[in-house]
Amino acid sequence: MSSIRRPVLASAALAAVLALTATACGPSDDKAAGSDSASASADQGDKSGGFKLPKDLPTSLKDLDKWKNGAWKNWSKDDWLREARDFVNPIIKGHWKPETMKDAHTSDKTLGTKDFSDDQGTTDPEPSPVQAKPVGLPYTRNAAPVGKVFFDSPQGHMVCSATVVKDPAHPGKSNMVWTAGHCVHAGKKGGWYRNIAFVPAYNNKGLPASQLNAAPEQDVAPYGVWWADWAQTSSQWISQGAESGGAGAPYDFSVLHVKQENGTGKSLEETVGTALPVDFDAPKAPEISSMGAWGYPAAPPFDGQKMYDCIDKPGRLTLRAEQPTMYRIGCTMTGGSSGGGWFARGADGKLALVSNTSIGPATSTWLAGPRLGPEAKGLYDAISRKFANR
Repeated sequence: MSSIRRPVLASAALAAVLALTATACGPSDDKAAGSDSASASADQGDKSGGFKLPKDLPTSLKDLDKWKNGAWKNWSKDDWLREARDFVNPIIKGHWKPETMKDAHTSDKTLGTKDFSDDQGTTDPEPSPVQAKPVGLPYTRNAAPVGKVFFDSPQGHMVCSATVVKDPAHPGKSNMVWTAGHCVHAGKKGGWYRNIAFVPAYNNKGLPASQLNAAPEQDVAPYGVWWADWAQTSSQWISQGAESGGAGAPYDFSVLHVKQENGTGKSLEETVGTALPVDFDAPKAPEISSMGAWGYPAAPPFDGQKMYDCIDKPGRLTLRAEQPTMYRIGCTMTGGSSGGGWFARGADGKLALVSNTSIGPATSTWLAGPRLGPEAKGLYDAISRKFANR
């Protein structure tokens, strides 16, 4: 068992980098890495701001009103919307209220239950557990770009974690969010989830669940609620992803493009005050001295209302010899932390997002995340290009 290592990348280091400044307050391009099959994406609107539904759903304004009034709850797993252009996510104002956000629960897909000890490929010894540490309050000062993703599935209101990331096409004005593929799409046996929204610095003051229903909106969602108007994940996740066992996990990543529920004209990055760069050429695990995972664990003993982090020296986990090796760290965070960003310092000393939480064992002693490569860069670049002139 490897020893626990924490000091190199402490919460204070993230806070120093992510702290707010005084002023903070047509056709789609969905071909990742130059291949039609490299990613799957979804569009909810056209350039004029109008709403456009897929051909197999209602198309009239009256039926759209029905959708917003609850028709979205009519799920059919046999014909879930799975492919490009199939995503339906119109803004439903007031849908994500403090009480619905508080009561959203973790998806069964957030933690794997398989014993990986017999898998082939490069796998380091299982790390020792690292106790998740609460992030300092307020989150707007200590980890402003980290937040929660809320979405609806046939099982009800669900949650994941996510991070504001930079947009190459809009320096300083990004509307892009990084999370896990299983936080937007059910994988092999399902399709796109619904009512996907992101709340950066959720529950900013770390209020207990008993106080959230009556809490002012600015305490629960200090930067507002941001709805996905475009989502993209890997074709590997869509074709392989499963609720347990790690299938599709090396490709379990997603990028959202978002817009504010009550728009102010400012971008997400301008509103939050900062965003993380994404490193698609991060070193191999043995070359990284320290890596941290941030998120909102929601399964017991946590309740999903507070942000935590784990810091450890990463090891390697290979699920299949023919697939990329994943990063793995010791961490006691549970389901709900899925999709949360993993951060490390590059050769230039700057902090960057290098992975996201994908899977962990039922015992909640470690977490694993994909090493971001060409597939991840392809979908990231595709979304950036799509909104480059908007």
